[in-house]
Amino acid sequence: MKPVVLAITGASGSLYGVRLLEVLLAAGCEVYLTISPAAVRVFEEELRLPVRLDDFQLEPLLQSLDPFREPGHPPSGARPAETEALVPSLSPQVPTGKLHYCHPGDYSAGIASGSFQTAGMVVCPCSMGTLASLASGISTNLIHRAADVHLKERRKLIVVPRETPLSTIPLQNMKTLAEAGAVILPAMPGFYHQPRCLLDLVDFVVARICDHLGVSTQLMRRWGDTTPQN
Repeated sequence: MKPVVLAITGASGSLYGVRLLEVLLAAGCEVYLTISPAAVRVFEEELRLPVRLDDFQLEPLLQSLDPFREPGHPPSGARPAETEALVPSLSPQVPTGKLHYCHPGDYSAGIASGSFQTAGMVVCPCSMGTLASLASGISTNLIHRAADVHLKERRKLIVVPRETPLSTIPLQNMKTLAEAGAVILPAMPGFYHQPRCLLDLVDFVVARICDHLGVSTQLMRRWGDTTPQN
């Protein structure tokens, strides 16, 4: 599989982006990660995690998920035989060698060019400011440029907005991006999989993102699965 680009921006919901990164790496994906300066502030507020864009460290970022895990608690809807494959605790096993970090100001990064082949890009979570820039074709950082590249090259671009309520401005921006070929996948978890903890709700959204990337996961019980639970 070609590499996946993941951009984490300054919307509330940083947990979605970090968990997605963990799941992609655990699935063996090569990931090109870039983080906006605003996302750094959100990491501090939501995950109590200091992140330095000029000296990025992956391990603390993945370890920030640990407080949200419940020891011995499999994901929602898990059957006993699936538990080991359903990733209740990934950090110790996550292969970190396939991560490539790109500074948001580094326009020399491969992902800034259409000649750099990828399987797609995800902006998760996507702030309203980033959404507006993408819809307007304004490139003031590497995230904007990489997303614009994916649109012009007709590659998969998945935008995960996290905001409520919405005025007509972001709604129009989402419509513009959808018409340009992007997938608008709001961070709106479902409840039919009988979530039992916060990470179950996060995994619902992460699983849907992975579906659109073509990355196989077993993070949740899917609608229509009638296999009896334990």
